[in-house]
Amino acid sequence: MTHSIRHGGNLREAARRYAISFDDWLDLSTGINPCGYPVPPVPPDAWRRLPEDDDGLSEHAARYYGAPLALPVAGSQAAIRALPALLRRGTAGVAPLTYGEYAPAFRRAGHAIATLDVARRDLPDTLDHVIVANPNNPTAERVTRDTLLSWHERLASRGGTLIVDEAFADADPASSLASETAREGLVVLRSVGKFFGLAGIRAGFVLAAPTLADALRETLGAWTVSGPARHAVAAAFADTAWQRETRERLQRDGARLAASIAIHGFDVRATPLFAWTSTPKAPELHHALALRGIWTRLFDLPGMTPSLRIGLPGAPGDWARLSLALREICA
Repeated sequence: MTHSIRHGGNLREAARRYAISFDDWLDLSTGINPCGYPVPPVPPDAWRRLPEDDDGLSEHAARYYGAPLALPVAGSQAAIRALPALLRRGTAGVAPLTYGEYAPAFRRAGHAIATLDVARRDLPDTLDHVIVANPNNPTAERVTRDTLLSWHERLASRGGTLIVDEAFADADPASSLASETAREGLVVLRSVGKFFGLAGIRAGFVLAAPTLADALRETLGAWTVSGPARHAVAAAFADTAWQRETRERLQRDGARLAASIAIHGFDVRATPLFAWTSTPKAPELHHALALRGIWTRLFDLPGMTPSLRIGLPGAPGDWARLSLALREICA
């Protein structure tokens, strides 16, 4: 039986379930920057002409990420779906609580799935491929560069692959493996949607050695990223002042969000873009916030302690609304 994969951002579903008008919700169910990049006006030709691969976007992305090569894709989601079929069939290690698309994608391509315990740091010899989100979504757990590179070396020595999802790395890129992606058997996925707050344009990049990047390009076909999206991404990558100011703001706001939850007695882990808490009370907290028109992401998997991910508020009124709701609920 095929089960649909649940994601945050399903605000219309919440509005129907709780009978609260769509416009009255505060959506904190994703880890998307609520103060996204102000995209300049789109040139008319971006709408009228087919996208062109030689428009310089790949080179802009490679410079921004510090990578040898960057392949534009329709969000990292497109790569997640296509990559498993390009890899030698084997056993793929995936953390039990991470982005939910990886395990199904590898299963569809004929791979076996094994539970990956990133806290152990030693990699089982039974794994052919390993998928790690760094920082992890939703647990905010991080794996060091040295550990990841040692994992890659072991996997590559037996023809395997390390895939590192760095969708949330832009706010704190010090641990990124982007600069190492000329190595065979190492793939880094980057998203424009989270840090830049441009999830709607569906654009991302695959950083990998030419052989795999070329195979993926052939699989995905032409025009994977639209002309308006390419315009928006190129402008965002060129705006270094905005990037610097945004990293500073997100560091402050991420710490503020974590503190506003921890003050009520919850154990919190956080990135600059979201906070996460694991507690048996997570379903009650999720429901109580929803009754107040605040939508969060609940993780309630069999055999695991329930947990809640809360994204960043944007406007001052949104911060005040969340703070008041937490005080009322936890009183």
